[in-house]
Amino acid sequence: MADKLLLTRRQLCLAGTAAALWPSVASCADQAPEKIDDELRRKLLAAVASADSFVDRFDAEVWLLQKSTVLTKFVKNTDYRLKILKEVHRQAKRVEVPPEFVLALIEVESRFDRYAISRVGAQGMMQIMPFWKKAIGRESDNLIDLTTNLQYGCTILKHYLDKEDGHWAHALARYNGSYGKYWYPRKVMDAWQKRWR
Repeated sequence: MADKLLLTRRQLCLAGTAAALWPSVASCADQAPEKIDDELRRKLLAAVASADSFVDRFDAEVWLLQKSTVLTKFVKNTDYRLKILKEVHRQAKRVEVPPEFVLALIEVESRFDRYAISRVGAQGMMQIMPFWKKAIGRESDNLIDLTTNLQYGCTILKHYLDKEDGHWAHALARYNGSYGKYWYPRKVMDAWQKRWR
């Protein structure tokens, strides 16, 4: 536990703003920006306190801070950004898929637009086809709802990943309905490597 705590504190120092957000990491205070957004600080601390899919509080602090910084490009509202991150983490962990990979997939599928609808009718952040609702007898499900969309999407992704024996490119091509073509898996893998890992 002590080693994990030390590693986490080092990661927080690297994040730049962490020292100002969490006084317990004062050893990296010289790297903190001059002015800290108190509202963001409070919201991050509240998000960490209610995050239940992380190993511990420090794991939640590091992950939420790092991913929130990247997600700002796509989602400006702090509350909604943290809600997305917590729910992505929860649903990805539920099916044992890396949450960072789910974030990359969402970036490519919808650019984090929960109201996105594709030309073929796929809905929400993870672009779920509505026929799945009928197939599982849950026609009243709302695929625009963040939690519902992520439950469906993460479950579908995990299914294809298992079906393809852990081969990410093949699983992604199946997810997208472009099996045998690799333009889509390349886009997701590129987003994952450049921004979310």
